[in-house]
Amino acid sequence: MTGPEDRCRLVLIVPQGEDAEAQAKILGDALKGGDVASVIIPQYDEEDGAFQKRAALLVPLVQEAGAAALIAGDSRVTGRVKADGIHIAGNLAALAEAVEKFTPKMIVGGGNATERHTALEMGDANPDYLFFGKLDGDIKPEPHPKNLALGRWWAEMVEIPCIVMGGSDLASVLAVADTGSEFVALCKAVFAHPAGAAVAVAEANALLDEKAPRFEA
Repeated sequence: MTGPEDRCRLVLIVPQGEDAEAQAKILGDALKGGDVASVIIPQYDEEDGAFQKRAALLVPLVQEAGAAALIAGDSRVTGRVKADGIHIAGNLAALAEAVEKFTPKMIVGGGNATERHTALEMGDANPDYLFFGKLDGDIKPEPHPKNLALGRWWAEMVEIPCIVMGGSDLASVLAVADTGSEFVALCKAVFAHPAGAAVAVAEANALLDEKAPRFEA
């Protein structure tokens, strides 16, 4: 699958869930809804062995749909399930270490940059992307204003792509797209959508197709 390269694209964050089989079905449905650049699969508080089994179920679904599967958790699990990359939600040292250890054979990105100075320090580590917000930060319908501001500043200043956490409402994709950020991350807006995850992804892409600003070539 090739997605639209000239506008903001979707990144999905798998929610916390008990039943891996049910989660796989919902994720599979989401990926049928349209363009998804990547899927971040967080470990949350799951024990490594159980998380590895869950990830082994989810990663092939993501890859078969043409998206990149990124593990937010144990790097050993990332390798064992043959994921495309790792998301480091920790500190600068952890991100720099992962970049040195795993690139270019894997995608390495991360976040937890809550202000500009930290973001620039993380950028100096040369990750594949920077994430503004928390993976479970979609607690309101709209994106957090601070994350939008950081995304706008970063997109104007730095060539490394950024992902900005959206809100629990699908319309939040446009607020992120308007910042010039390359990617918008969604969790509840897709996986808790009353009409289903496939409809949510289709609607989000339709909004972006119709109203998102285009990047300059």
